[in-house]
Amino acid sequence: MKELKDGIRALVRLDWMGGVHKHFRGTDADKRYATEVAVLKVLEERGCPYVPKLMEEHPDELYFVSTSCGQPATSISRERADQLFADLERDYGVRHLDAEPRNITYDARAGRFCIIDFELAEILPWPGPTEE
Repeated sequence: MKELKDGIRALVRLDWMGGVHKHFRGTDADKRYATEVAVLKVLEERGCPYVPKLMEEHPDELYFVSTSCGQPATSISRERADQLFADLERDYGVRHLDAEPRNITYDARAGRFCIIDFELAEILPWPGPTEE
């Protein structure tokens, strides 16, 4: 597996099939794991097309596998990143609490920017259509 990030809070690796393996560690790893899993599930339910999709959950190991969202978007402007985070909150009811350009990727297959790393995020009421 290719190592993408080896930090105090997480080890992130990419497998040969394109799956992203994220192992949580450090302070509040259990809470950050639970938050990210919950947020990814809500975003999938709400139909957000520009975030990772959860493929596997391993709560006892504080580890999950998700789809890849491309490569880091190292040249994205602060203004464009801010707009993407605002769109996420407005359209899908998720506030990213680490709304930094480093959490934006570019998925060449989809031809769009994506948002990643939801361990610090807040699920808000969905502003989308209501079911009756």
